[in-house]
This record gives sequence, structure tokens and C-alpha cells, in this order.
Amino acid sequence: MKSACTPVCLRILLTTAVALFTPSNHRAQESSSRPSASAPSTLTGPSLALREALAAACSQSEREFTKFLTTRNAETFATLTPSARVALMKRFVLLDEPGKPSLVTGASGRPLVRCETPVGAAETQIGGAEVTDNLAFLPVEIRDATDTIGENVMHVKMGLVRENGEWKLLSVGLVLLDLPSLAAEWDSAQIDSTERAAIDALKVIAEAVETYRHTYARLPDSLANLGPSKRGAAASPDAAGVLDTNLAAGAKSGYNFRYVIAGASALGAPAKFALAATPQTYGRTGRRSFFRDVNGGLHGADRQGSVGSEVDPKVE
Repeated sequence: MKSACTPVCLRILLTTAVALFTPSNHRAQESSSRPSASAPSTLTGPSLALREALAAACSQSEREFTKFLTTRNAETFATLTPSARVALMKRFVLLDEPGKPSLVTGASGRPLVRCETPVGAAETQIGGAEVTDNLAFLPVEIRDATDTIGENVMHVKMGLVRENGEWKLLSVGLVLLDLPSLAAEWDSAQIDSTERAAIDALKVIAEAVETYRHTYARLPDSLANLGPSKRGAAASPDAAGVLDTNLAAGAKSGYNFRYVIAGASALGAPAKFALAATPQTYGRTGRRSFFRDVNGGLHGADRQGSVGSEVDPKVE
């Protein structure tokens, strides 16, 4: 199975959850008898909620997955970066690509979610739930769909909590799903990569501008002039095809990009330009603003989300 989780994704906050997992005298056990072939369509309670949550994670449907988060976690999930939201959903199926879920009955008679992606498939079998008041814990077996002999089966117990009458995801094993506590750590880890991506993007944009200059003997009027042409159309000064769609639109990987012609003329080799990159959401997608001066020098500083300048420290 191709794991999709980065070390950051796997560092879901360990908390003092022992009290939550202490057995009480009100424990019930879902029937462990062999269900019929139609069991997945007749599931109820925590088993149904977990099956639907896994199906949403498989298809990477943020809207559906949010339904199975507690109110506190759902509020934070909505504020995470797109890549962080996808990384969290990947955590539940351990596959890189969005897939098509199939809800069937496994060989053991238990409900099974099969997630088919272009690069592989995984099967997650859900066992009977132990229910204690408003808490439920379900054993889960995850395997690569090609592992027919169970050579590399992962055994995990997933926790759910009843909130306003509905079952929501609580934990993976003994690790609580506590997104508010994770958000700051997650953002901090991602900032390093988004800032590096912004620096790389500035270099790509600068090279595209120079390619345009060499081709048309002038600077482009805007980043949009560097983008791809319409399907079947030849490259032109309005759509030179030297920059991808996102950068040509001025936004990529959590940063916004600006292009400015410096001076009165955009013609020929003497014409100069400057570039800037600022975080789309300061403190979440990046802290530093970057500025490429007219001589090609790169500068960066924490500008609280505002545009940088050539007086900022140089970035090597």
C-alpha cells in the first residue's frame, strides 16, 4: 500500500486520553454475529458513521468528511490549508490519490470499504463496536487490496463520540483527533515548504519573463501574458505559453505573486521588472514576503503579510 502520510500528518496530538478510554459499567457490544450480504446498507450508529467517514476520506470529499468531525474539529478543518485538509483525509485510507469507494461486505461478513485509485486500492474492514455511553470504539483492519493472505494487515481501533445525537470521529488508536491543537504545529511545518515554493516560483516567473522578452523583444504587460494559450491556438504575445495557469493567474501554493515593470519602457533588453510574493494567509501559508529587485536580487522578510522591498535582507 502506498502511504500518503508525511511525518507531520502522523503527528496527530497525543493527549491525556486515558480517562476517556476507561471502561464503565454501561458498556454494550454491537452484535458480532455474521451479518447478511446486505449489512453495509443496513448499518446504524457508529459503524455506519465510520463507514461513511472512510468513504468520504477515500474520495477526498471535504464536504462529506466534515460531517463526521466534531464541531470543534470541523471549525478548524475549514481553516486548514487545502493540502492539510487532503493530508488529513489521506491519513484514514493511506492512499495518495482520491479514489472511488465501494461499500460491500467482506469475506468475514463485516462491512468493508474498498477504495479504488488510479495507483492502487485499499480495503478497510470494520469490526463490531464497543459502545460506552457516548463513546464507541471499533476495530479496523486496513490492507492493500492485493494482499489476499493478510501478510501486511494494519490493525487500528478507531474512536467515535456522540455529539448532538450523531457519531463523530474522535481518535485513531489512542491518538486523539484534536485539530485545533494541531493547527499551529501543522501550519508551522508547512510554512517552510510554502516559503521555499514561493522562492522557487519567483525564479520560474523571472525565467518566463526573460523567455518572453527574448521572443517578443519586450516585456509582457502582465503575468497573464505568460500563461498557456487556448487549446489548439499558437503561442502569441497575449498567451506565450511559458508559465503554468496558476502562476499566470498570480497565485500558487499559498502565495500571491505580483509583477511590475520598472521604468517608462517595456521594450528591449534595457527594460526592467520587479516581482513580489506575499502569503495568501499570513501566519498560515507563510510568514515572509519575498521581493525580486530589478537587478535579480532576491530579498525576504516578515512583513506581516504586506509586500516586501529591496531594502529587506537578501535571501541566498
